[in-house]
Amino acid sequence: MNKIQNIDQYNELISQGQPLLLDFYADWCGPCQALLPTVEKLSDEYQGKVGIHKVNIEEVPELATLHKVRSIPNLVFIKDQEVVNTHVGLTGEKELRNQLDVLVS
Repeated sequence: MNKIQNIDQYNELISQGQPLLLDFYADWCGPCQALLPTVEKLSDEYQGKVGIHKVNIEEVPELATLHKVRSIPNLVFIKDQEVVNTHVGLTGEKELRNQLDVLVS
């Protein structure tokens, strides 16, 4: 799983047209840290199908603003360069898997 470091890197990813899952987090966020192992596992499983990337809201605040992130963890699902779903808060592997399957269908 890659970490988006800046808005230019994000724009490059979007322009490639691959489905994306953006995991907005902060290092101090307990629920974000609890979700991380699940997101990392799914990142390995969906490699080549969905680009799964972490975004630290304190390091790339303009990207958090762009996606109207007000609470974390915040998952943003992107298909065909458009946001198709978001999820705020802790979620389970089954729900995440369902959302990722929608992206690749």
